[in-house]
Amino acid sequence: MRDPFEESLRDLLNKPSVHDDDACLGRVLKTANRQVGAGDLFSLIGHWLEALMIAINSGSRHLAPVSRREDPIRSFDKAD
Repeated sequence: MRDPFEESLRDLLNKPSVHDDDACLGRVLKTANRQVGAGDLFSLIGHWLEALMIAINSGSRHLAPVSRREDPIRSFDKAD
């Protein structure tokens, strides 16, 4: 399966340059760290949003006041 992230890192590593290998490796690792960090950030936001939706769903029962008294028995033979 083709992985564009891995291909971009491989292209950066194999890119001919006049710099030494340490600088090339440093660029590759910096790019990889940035992309992985962005993925982790989006994952964290996704989990936060999921927790927020669960909290809203759990608290939605308590939005309207609920009477604990039973409804009075209504007589249906009275005219409205």
